[in-house]
Amino acid sequence: MTAYVLGFHEVDRTRILDVGGKGASLGELARLDGIRVPDGFCVTTAAFKRVMETAPLLGALVHGLAQLKADDGEGIRARSAEIRAVVEGTAIPEDVTEAITRSLSQLGAHHAYAVRSSATAEDLPTASFAGQQDTYLNVIGAPEVLKHIRRCWASLFTERAVAYRIGHGFDHHKVHMAVVVQKLVVPSASGVLFTADPVTSNRHVCVVEACFGLGEALVSGRINADSYSVRNGAVVQRKVATKDIETCAVNGGGTVEQAVSPAQRNTPVLTDAQVAQLARLGRRLEAHFGAPQDVEWCLREDEFFIVQSRPITTLYPIPQTGDGGNRVFISVGHQQMMTDPIKALGLSLFQLTAGRPMYEAGGRLFVDVTRELASLATRDMMLDVLGRADPLLKDALTTVLARADFIQAEPAPPKPPVPSGGGATGMGPPMEANPAVVAELIARSEASLLALKQRVADKTGSALMEVIVEDTQVLKKSLTADPQNMGAIMAGMNATTWLNAHMLEWLGEKNAADVLAQSAPNNITSEMGLALLDVADVIRPHPEVVAHLQRAGDAGFLEGLLPLDGGPEAHAAITPFLDRYGMRCVGEIDVTRPRWSESPTTLVPLILSNIKMFEPGAGGRRFEQGRQVANTKEQVLLARLKELPDGENKAVETQRMIQRLRAFVGYREYPKYAMMNRYAVYKQALMQEAARLVAANVLQEPQDIHHLTFQELGVVVRTQKVDARLIAQRKDAHQHHVKLKPPRVITSDGEVVAGAYRRANLPQGALVGLAVSSGVVEGRARVMFEMGQEQLEAGDILVTTFTDPSWTPVFVAIQGLVTEVGGLMTHGAVIAREYGLPAVVGVEDATTRIKDGQHIRVNGTEGYVEILA
Repeated sequence: MTAYVLGFHEVDRTRILDVGGKGASLGELARLDGIRVPDGFCVTTAAFKRVMETAPLLGALVHGLAQLKADDGEGIRARSAEIRAVVEGTAIPEDVTEAITRSLSQLGAHHAYAVRSSATAEDLPTASFAGQQDTYLNVIGAPEVLKHIRRCWASLFTERAVAYRIGHGFDHHKVHMAVVVQKLVVPSASGVLFTADPVTSNRHVCVVEACFGLGEALVSGRINADSYSVRNGAVVQRKVATKDIETCAVNGGGTVEQAVSPAQRNTPVLTDAQVAQLARLGRRLEAHFGAPQDVEWCLREDEFFIVQSRPITTLYPIPQTGDGGNRVFISVGHQQMMTDPIKALGLSLFQLTAGRPMYEAGGRLFVDVTRELASLATRDMMLDVLGRADPLLKDALTTVLARADFIQAEPAPPKPPVPSGGGATGMGPPMEANPAVVAELIARSEASLLALKQRVADKTGSALMEVIVEDTQVLKKSLTADPQNMGAIMAGMNATTWLNAHMLEWLGEKNAADVLAQSAPNNITSEMGLALLDVADVIRPHPEVVAHLQRAGDAGFLEGLLPLDGGPEAHAAITPFLDRYGMRCVGEIDVTRPRWSESPTTLVPLILSNIKMFEPGAGGRRFEQGRQVANTKEQVLLARLKELPDGENKAVETQRMIQRLRAFVGYREYPKYAMMNRYAVYKQALMQEAARLVAANVLQEPQDIHHLTFQELGVVVRTQKVDARLIAQRKDAHQHHVKLKPPRVITSDGEVVAGAYRRANLPQGALVGLAVSSGVVEGRARVMFEMGQEQLEAGDILVTTFTDPSWTPVFVAIQGLVTEVGGLMTHGAVIAREYGLPAVVGVEDATTRIKDGQHIRVNGTEGYVEILA
């Protein structure tokens, strides 16, 4: 028999599909000893479905919502209003009405009630839907309760609820509405309790907000509330607000906002003892539900009632090391220019090649740096290295260190005696500017890649998995333990640091290395951007090919060129480009991301922009111009140095450093290129193995392997069995992780520690960041989140979250760069200097603070961005 009404005693967290998130939570709360919950019942989703079935028009109207986009405000407004009108005008079937009125009679028909929406996609661990549907307070009498139940059903289709579901990928047909009918507690005070600080995410701090009267005005944000912070059971911070109004119940039904008496306006709503009591209740609820909670409460006659408890869905997960004690983690993604979440296969493969343990949280990787921070022998060196690359990271770590009770400092061990022969330790003596070193490293890498392809060619099953594991260790050794490889990289970086420091000291010249690095040889990434200009040169004279590019999809893209006038030439230009660079893509450290070779039309908007914006031969001219600019800068610097005291020696030393810079700074990009080449081999082999698993009915689709770790995939390959539920859970988790913003620094308390730039004398309103490529430029901001999402225009300045090497083809078409993430030696900075583009990185929330199309000024010398009138 269908149950249209269920009492709280009949409901627990397993009944979400029947009573929605709020109803399931209240049923669970009502079962807990010592937790006071006002009595009530749930009108189930079966009643909602019954009503929906009685209105045939509703199905078609709801189906039409799927055709709308989240930003189509007018369409959402019109369609949602139409649906709500139909729902509110639909009569409730007699048997549903009888079930509701019977339950009301049992509780007291003339009592005042709260009638509250409870959707099945509400108060979930990964989506709160808070405020998306309606709540009505002080509803009196069965006719009024029934009317407001209909309004709650209709509120499933408010504009904000529809837009939220569209934006978060929820199927409108699969979200249903239950309604909670609950005795109204008329309180002296109400509020919310967070069992983790919603601002800092610290799980050891509870935050209480409180107001007089009913909490409706507080929840809707119409009033200021008192705020209290509790740590270890004690109130550690309080802010008493001026409370001008309160929401009160009206005799006969409904609520009204009235003025708070002057004597109470600046009086604390709660005592410290009451706040501490609330925090204890919150910790009980958190322990029961297994996650930090957002709790709504009310106070009547010194007794707290809990009227809602739901997960806080915005907190960033804490990396888990398995060890106790205080820990500090830094983001790997901020160093790798990939802050998007990575699927399980990508995470595990990257971890296999990492030089130290990494910990997953929210689909991103983090490194535990507690030991380095604790050790007085390593702390300053680590902060210096990290600070030069990313000042925000250093500042955040310094903030943590300022709390002396969080990390206990360890004394530095005694320094070992210097060997009698003297000399440097570690990486050995600095490399001199010998082009043969880089040539040898590249040749060695290419030979190793060829050997990998030969080993993988005939392998399947467990044998294939073993070959890949073995090769990840080869890759790991080349990236982290090859002294010649690391020496070449460090030679370029150290030369950059030396030149910038000494030219500033001797000549007052800021960031001199930025110009000296332009068009440096052996930069595989900058060469890629220029090579795409050469592709555009081949295509430009052939209108049929250009038209094909404007309408082409990935399927048959290259083959579709061949019959066209100029098509064979275009095919012959694009194919070798993909052979050399096709393993790249945005977010390329995630092996599951589609590579350019898999989705070549990703490059089409860039090719079309190059055709439109450049004359033939632009690639070669651009490289030569950069080389001449660098050469001229060198001559000017050397001439100025020779005029100084001891100028000849200064000039000789500087010239040697310039030679070292130009010999090695380009190689900085090659190890990542080599890594992606190997990733492409892994991926091709693993996807072929996935196809075999699909053919054997083990997997539903090849992409399912993306949601398994490499180790889990090895078990599936060996046993020919898979846990389909695990894959489904990982897919859902990844969708949630997309919505999270990863922190640079997070502690084991869950606290997200944000850094700040400590700079003065900036223009008013300037957006501050890190100067990584000198120069000042003005132009139109193009805010882009995907490479090639649209064609660029001459003079555009790219504003985006992050850039990895795959963005390089965009750089040839822009005149400046602004990113939210980045450092001095990350790929975007290196290529910006190579191309002579003013660039500022690490600008917090740049993509929201700068609007697409605004006129902005980028100061890549001083490190700030101005939004111009």
